[in-house]
Amino acid sequence: MNEAESIGAVIDALDRAFESSEHEHKVLVVDTLSSDGTPDIARSRGAEVVEEPRRGYGRAYKTGFAAADGDIIATLDADCTYPAEDLPALCDLLISEGLDFITTDRFAAMEEGAMGAKHRFGNWVLTATMNLLFGLGLNDSQSGMWVFRREVLDRFELRFDGMPLSQEMKIEAMRKCRAKEVPIVYRQRVGEVKLSSWKDGSENFLALWRKRFLKASP
Repeated sequence: MNEAESIGAVIDALDRAFESSEHEHKVLVVDTLSSDGTPDIARSRGAEVVEEPRRGYGRAYKTGFAAADGDIIATLDADCTYPAEDLPALCDLLISEGLDFITTDRFAAMEEGAMGAKHRFGNWVLTATMNLLFGLGLNDSQSGMWVFRREVLDRFELRFDGMPLSQEMKIEAMRKCRAKEVPIVYRQRVGEVKLSSWKDGSENFLALWRKRFLKASP
């Protein structure tokens, strides 16, 4: 939503990365009523734009998953924070190691200024809580860069349409698939920050407890 400052650079980076790769690729941009020309920029770069008027991080990803037809799905934000150039190598790793799902660790090589102290602490609390409740050993429960086989979505029970989908994807993957966490470089974002620290953080925290102890969808 409203990522005109960065969407072109992200798509260009993806195209350059896959130019010398054996993998064919298609770029899907899920757009939520952008008013700054984001969809037009994406289409001008050859991306397929999928309109999703309903708000929600998780809702956008679910809509993208439904529209994707490749054997492997890769995700990342449209703000230049994630290393798009790493995706071909991550696809290779998924295949060579016989994995189903790869998630990424932003804290392994985070550039200065990429995340403030408040967000670092919030991420630590959420990751520690998730690891405790579900018996996992991840370093980053909130990373939005994943590479996975499309077929594994049939195994997942995804309840959430908001920000909690990110941690829910990892919980499902680590418990039901051959999954691995891989370090990446995480950079400062381009454009306006969309997150609401307290609202999103508290929603994610409560969602972990609901996921663990409530069987019915929230």
